[in-house]
Amino acid sequence: MEIKVYTTPGCFYCTQIKELFKRAELEYQEELIDSANKSNFRKEYPKAIGFPFTIIDGEQYTSLVEVAQLLVKKGLVSAKK
Repeated sequence: MEIKVYTTPGCFYCTQIKELFKRAELEYQEELIDSANKSNFRKEYPKAIGFPFTIIDGEQYTSLVEVAQLLVKKGLVSAKK
């Protein structure tokens, strides 16, 4: 899987998605979006309504929940803790 996750400083959900990838033993590329480059990011990805914003194998996911559901469906993580 090719995974790129866009995060922001201090974002709780961004921390959670990185933990999810760790549990699934998946490598990912992280791009930190700060206030200086948020405007350019929004132009490039208008579907991004918040963070984390994740692209997996070319598909865009706008929330932690969507990514978690995908990984459960693929059997990479369990719905149980």
